[in-house]
Amino acid sequence: MNGILPLWKERGMTSHDCVFKLRKILKTKKVGHTGTLDPAVEGVLPICIGQATRIAEYLTDAGKTYEAVVSIGRTTTTEDAEGETVEENLSHKAISRNELLEALKQLTGEIEQTPPMYSAVKVNGKRLYEYARKGEIVERPTRKVMIYSLELLDDADNFEGEEVTFRIRIACSKGTYIRTLAVQLGEKLGYPAHMASLVRTASGTFTEKECVTLQQVEEIMNKGKIDEVLLPVEYALSSYPFIEVEESNEKQILNGQVLPIHALLKENDKIVYSIQGKAYAVYIKHPTKEGYMKPEKMFPN
Repeated sequence: MNGILPLWKERGMTSHDCVFKLRKILKTKKVGHTGTLDPAVEGVLPICIGQATRIAEYLTDAGKTYEAVVSIGRTTTTEDAEGETVEENLSHKAISRNELLEALKQLTGEIEQTPPMYSAVKVNGKRLYEYARKGEIVERPTRKVMIYSLELLDDADNFEGEEVTFRIRIACSKGTYIRTLAVQLGEKLGYPAHMASLVRTASGTFTEKECVTLQQVEEIMNKGKIDEVLLPVEYALSSYPFIEVEESNEKQILNGQVLPIHALLKENDKIVYSIQGKAYAVYIKHPTKEGYMKPEKMFPN
């Protein structure tokens, strides 16, 4: 069994829970997820099965799209609705649409983020949440992430009340913490804030419309129709140029040899060699040999 299963992860489960259950349902051990989603978050979680696990890192590195509800008025230990209150401002707030749009604009593009203490980022060999659970505070590395777009989804001209909430859509790079982004939005507006809820609507080329739930996977598997929902490796590689293998270079490519660089690698970081549309190798620029390329991934028959 090989392919990518576009799973809709439901709230209350970890990404690892999904992998564990799918190994049982699909009766195969070679199953891997493509980027952790917190238990409180639902959404698109592509699952790699069999040979597709070779490209799991490509899917993990792909951009993501989320829809979030931001709550202005309270910060929490976890920066989301699950944590305990750290700071609270119950004053009446009046935030205009223009103020909000300006704050969103200031956080679009390359920004810096400090990962929350309750996160899986490793510091000195331990995950931050391990320190947090013991009440220990450690210095966290600030990193740069890319916010491709930040869109306000509510139509109101004014947002008023002791607690103000609004919905946003975020297209961002790998490693972005949306709950940290919610806190940063609050800072721009001059109030404590947290992320009230979050849904991942897209991961790379995978969207909600292709996804199935664990229950649906089990039903499809019992009917013997799992191939109808498994997407081929080629689907996940579709953003890279495909080049048909020719008789003159077939042996070298299928053996994974270093070759003179292809012109398309001057504009793309990866190219895919295929035979009748089936991917056989992903080539990248050679890191040490100028003018040459090498295989990064191979997909043997």
